[in-house]
Amino acid sequence: MTQAQLLDGRTLADRIKRQLSTQLAGLSARPQLRVLYFETPTSMTYWAAQRKVAQELGIGIEGVMRSTDVAPDEVNQLIQQWNTDPSVHGMFVHQPLPKQLDAQRLSALIDPRKDIEGIHPQNSARRFFAKARIGSCTALAVMELIESTGVALEGKEAVVVGHSEIVGRPVSMLLLDKLATTTICHVGTDKAGRLEDHVRRADVLVVAVGRPHFIRGEWIKPGAIVIDVGINVVNGRVVGDVEFEAARQRAAFISPVPGGVGPVTVMMVMKNTVEAYKLQKA
Repeated sequence: MTQAQLLDGRTLADRIKRQLSTQLAGLSARPQLRVLYFETPTSMTYWAAQRKVAQELGIGIEGVMRSTDVAPDEVNQLIQQWNTDPSVHGMFVHQPLPKQLDAQRLSALIDPRKDIEGIHPQNSARRFFAKARIGSCTALAVMELIESTGVALEGKEAVVVGHSEIVGRPVSMLLLDKLATTTICHVGTDKAGRLEDHVRRADVLVVAVGRPHFIRGEWIKPGAIVIDVGINVVNGRVVGDVEFEAARQRAAFISPVPGGVGPVTVMMVMKNTVEAYKLQKA
């Protein structure tokens, strides 16, 4: 049996990086990005990747790290500081947030013009009406990988497992924009015993639940496109939410973990920063 073609996020990210370099060369100044990250291994690793790519592109970037017990007022003040600083063009707050921080309240505090993740209510509404110029970096990365297959999405059965505000929900909106017939599955679907049924019907499967090997490889529809957003550490190894080796025997295309969605997501942060700069200078 032929194995699925790997969707190499690093190669795709390099292509996007070259396109961004051309755009940046035509700007009158360097876009400036500010990042709030937290003292966790995942957040610090993500910050290191963001800083590296920004520096390679020539995008100005500064990060502020806070402990996971940071006071909400301290975070609010930092965001307000960046909101009012005209030299800052974009801001990015790492998720998942510490439990004492209210994600909805925090997203509403961010200046929508500087909202690199597209999480401000105003930007979320634009996404709903397919009018957003800046959206969730991870969701955009998922779509870049899907579109790299060259498969037309119109009429395809798309299943998104996970309904978070930065992955599942925005991905579902973007798939709808491509006229895919889109189903969102979540913990309720699993509890009802219906998850396997939905996954088996998926021509396009996007999984973002944060549970290692949660989706069984035998559930994958032959010829499907599988995008695994999950990042989990098991016995010192990073693995996804999908049983990769078994799924690879059935899918036509599959994104690996690591090396799939992650590198493209970092590049989408930079692309959105450039877009935010252009919007503010227009």
